[in-house]
Amino acid sequence: MGSEKITITLTVNGEDRKAKVYPMTRLLDLLREEFKLTGTKEGCGEGECGACAVIVNGDLVNSCLIPAIQVDGADIVTIEGVAGNQELDPIQQSFLEMNATQCGFCTPGMVMATAALLMKNKKPNTAQIQEALSGNLCRCTGHVKIFEAVKKAARTLK
Repeated sequence: MGSEKITITLTVNGEDRKAKVYPMTRLLDLLREEFKLTGTKEGCGEGECGACAVIVNGDLVNSCLIPAIQVDGADIVTIEGVAGNQELDPIQQSFLEMNATQCGFCTPGMVMATAALLMKNKKPNTAQIQEALSGNLCRCTGHVKIFEAVKKAARTLK
């Protein structure tokens, strides 16, 4: 790449991590290739589909657009960090119960967008759910079942 690697430190799913990255290494590539957290998907590589969504310092971001060096010192949550103790998180359980998945490719990003929404708004209305998930695309199930899963998760997490 022509540049020297830079050492960054970050917290990923509650674990302190270090990595040496080239200046333009994407956060998505760091997560998938270096840390082997492959639940975060690359869909479009342009920040349009939401498949690569993760939470950085409490905010939802598209990891395909973020250089890894920008998250030096950050707290990152990926889909692998949503569930604890090998049990499904209530959000994941709601998606399962409401049949809000089909191929599953978009699901990690949808779950991350839902988690980010419910961290900030415990009782979102339909319009708020639609807005929060507007950066995520699903080509299999459509969004109706997904919105219902978010509503169910919000009721569960009260």
